[in-house]
Amino acid sequence: MKTPDIDAKAVKTENSQSASKEIATLIPGGVNSPFRSFHEVGGHTIFFKAAQGSQLTDIDGNQYTDYLGAWGPAILGHSPPSVVKACQEAVESGAVFGAPSLLELEMAKSVIRHFPSIQQIRFVNSGTEAVMSAIRLARGYTGKDIVIMFEGAYHGHSDSVLGSTTHQSSAGLLGATRERTVLTPFNDLDALTIALNKHCGQVAAVIIEPVCGSMGVVLPEPDFLQGVRKLCDDHELVLIFDEVLTGLRVAKGGAQALYGVSPDLTTFGKALGGGMPIGAYGGKREIMSALMPIGEVYQAGTFSGNPVTMAGGIEVLRLLDDDAVYRVLETRTAQLFNGIAALVEDRSLPIQLQRAGSMFSIIFSDHPVLNFQDSKRIDAERFAKFFHLLLDNGVYLPPSSVDAACVSAAHTSQDIDDTIEMVEHAFKRVF
Repeated sequence: MKTPDIDAKAVKTENSQSASKEIATLIPGGVNSPFRSFHEVGGHTIFFKAAQGSQLTDIDGNQYTDYLGAWGPAILGHSPPSVVKACQEAVESGAVFGAPSLLELEMAKSVIRHFPSIQQIRFVNSGTEAVMSAIRLARGYTGKDIVIMFEGAYHGHSDSVLGSTTHQSSAGLLGATRERTVLTPFNDLDALTIALNKHCGQVAAVIIEPVCGSMGVVLPEPDFLQGVRKLCDDHELVLIFDEVLTGLRVAKGGAQALYGVSPDLTTFGKALGGGMPIGAYGGKREIMSALMPIGEVYQAGTFSGNPVTMAGGIEVLRLLDDDAVYRVLETRTAQLFNGIAALVEDRSLPIQLQRAGSMFSIIFSDHPVLNFQDSKRIDAERFAKFFHLLLDNGVYLPPSSVDAACVSAAHTSQDIDDTIEMVEHAFKRVF
């Protein structure tokens, strides 16, 4: 068992610090995705050279128990041997053909078997691409323009989901694009009803993360998702479930299986590929048939459905067919949560513990986070101190006070016990 070294850094990261300074001169902010930056928690980013199972190894040789999970994909842990082997064999036969392969057929069958709401599917290369394509498809299918989404949700970085009539999270968006996206509070059916009535006859789709992973792992309140489904039916809208994060992670059949709600379209990414870049969207045959070459909605991609990604995804889904994997995920996540909950209760700490399946969040707040407004009151400064105390002692969390952390099937009981001990010592320093 690790010995906590809370008063003095247990890891030294001189090489990461040097690399962070150099890369910032070549890559804006020193990162290829803002999520990787430490701008919310301070300090320099950590550069990694290896990942295996539940462990990350940085370029200074330090090892960390990983709860980032590569922002979601590492549901089986890092570099599962059979997934690595499948990808290696595929690349030896050709990394990309620009033409169909039988691996695409097998992968499509595998996903559809796990998700009964899906009759047809298209593979792309990221969750962002999947969401972008699904929204275009919904607009083309319905002939309507407006999309309704929920405050605080994250659906990638396409224009349609970055701006709205009330919020803009990026410069460079066209005003016309912003006007066609409407935000409404999560867990509030009355507000959604008002938005639908206000834009009656103009709405193509409602897109929702059934569990919001970017504002504190916010779960839907009882009957909320069912209510959203009914409103979409009443107004003849396309209901899109964004399961890029929740798909396969919260349950074998995703959040739609967990909560018993069937969407019209579903978007995927992350865990579906076992570490390879992947996205997918699928749903009702009638809607999917609007895609070219049989319909009029355009979407294409040179690397979509490439053999290496398909081979990795097929093997991931094969492994996840074993219910024992989900029992391990539940056991380990419950072990972690119960241990941390005991610490919180014993010291009466202003912390909320929220989770869905193997997604979880340690929220520095004295009240539950039920929506985006609640998440804005999280104590980010206190979380930053907590984050670095754990980081310095070999526990890697997302560098964000609001984004979901993840447990993998590769985490051991000892990993969890060690983490709980580190959390206890960090709590003593933070409070």
